[in-house]
Amino acid sequence: MSYTVGQVAGFAGVTVRTLHHYDEIGLLVPGERSHAGHRRYSDADLDRLQQILFYRELGFPLDEVAVLLDDPAADPRAHLRRQHDLLTARIEQLRKMAAAVEHAMEARTMGIDLTPEEKFEVFGDKDPEQYADEAEARWGGTEHYAESQRRVARYSKEDWQRIQDRSADWGRRYAALMAAGEPPTGEAAMALAEEHRRHICTWYYECPHELHRRLGEMYVADERFKAFYESLRPGLAEHLNEAIAANAARHTS
Repeated sequence: MSYTVGQVAGFAGVTVRTLHHYDEIGLLVPGERSHAGHRRYSDADLDRLQQILFYRELGFPLDEVAVLLDDPAADPRAHLRRQHDLLTARIEQLRKMAAAVEHAMEARTMGIDLTPEEKFEVFGDKDPEQYADEAEARWGGTEHYAESQRRVARYSKEDWQRIQDRSADWGRRYAALMAAGEPPTGEAAMALAEEHRRHICTWYYECPHELHRRLGEMYVADERFKAFYESLRPGLAEHLNEAIAANAARHTS
């Protein structure tokens, strides 16, 4: 079985020009040619292309990819193990970055008063000032904003670490709930949605169920909040929004 350059480009999500370039530099030379001289790719060629794209996604220069793949002592399984380790580390790094952005938004929104060193220690390498203007425009005149500023002004670094740890624990449990196939309208999901609401009440401001429902909608509508929840588990933002809505409905009906 062999494939045309157009078919392979479609399979892999790359351009025909990219495949031509890989051929020209000797990185991926098609194993066959048609009678008319057109490139034909075998299953082995597709396996090599998959390896190339994995390494390219991980940031390896193409010349280094060629060296890695052409090493006669290399076991194909060793490539997969190396790529799995690198991808796992990258996923964890991206999750931490997403959490840092979420905490950075909350930091300025809630008026956290920490030293610069503490801000970066607690919230990672993202600038907690980044969303200051938006937060002020969005919530600056509300009672909830004022209340949150009064509360968090008293928090120490240890308080913020406690908040972060509890949030992380909640996120792990919600992801596990989804992995177990629990529906958003089920008792378990609504219980975690209620825990989410009470966390806001405890640390930031009084959050009635109707306000919590609007927050759930924002977690889906605002790409930055959505990215944070999706980093915990794909689909979590939508699942949580539905759980919050169901929990609000049963407490307000």
